[in-house]
Amino acid sequence: MIATLRGTLLDRDNGEVIIEVAGVGYRLTVAPATQIALGEIGDEAFVHVHHHFREDDQALYGFVTRDERVCFEALISAHGVGPALALSILSVHDPSGLAAVLATEDIAALCLVPGVGRKTAARLVVELKEKLHLPSVDLTSGAVVGGGLRPASELADVREALSGLGYTPEEIHGALRDLPGQGDTALMLKAALQRLAVAS
Repeated sequence: MIATLRGTLLDRDNGEVIIEVAGVGYRLTVAPATQIALGEIGDEAFVHVHHHFREDDQALYGFVTRDERVCFEALISAHGVGPALALSILSVHDPSGLAAVLATEDIAALCLVPGVGRKTAARLVVELKEKLHLPSVDLTSGAVVGGGLRPASELADVREALSGLGYTPEEIHGALRDLPGQGDTALMLKAALQRLAVAS
């Protein structure tokens, strides 16, 4: 079973990369952020790998960090979650963010992932809450947005307000992701609306 690969990035396209190791090219499925993080064609690339076995096929999935691979493997162990959905979830919530979302049972945050409804989100919280133990993550204070921990209640209030104004889940996620430092709900909402206004 392949766990890691280090080699030369030969190609990347449509969610896949090819990394050549000792004359052998390995094709891996990756998230968009991973494609970018691996650098330019010809650069040395290192990835953590999940070697996925199916009845009639095998596939490799690549990740920049071990925590991403751990989260991916926990996600696909959940009922009804395949590799494609697991990658979608990790594209919206990085490992520390996902761990915090699960710890605070922030179902609305999981619903920002395309294809995840409230029932699926609630089931994922139950199934995954005890499976993710990332030592670098503080699970006590709230959900992660823009690299900082915020109380889930504030996030939920801002998310609900933006949804009520007609913004899509994708727009809301983008607005919340890069919010500035800590602040109350009103300030967070104002900052999110300013970002949305610039984006439009």
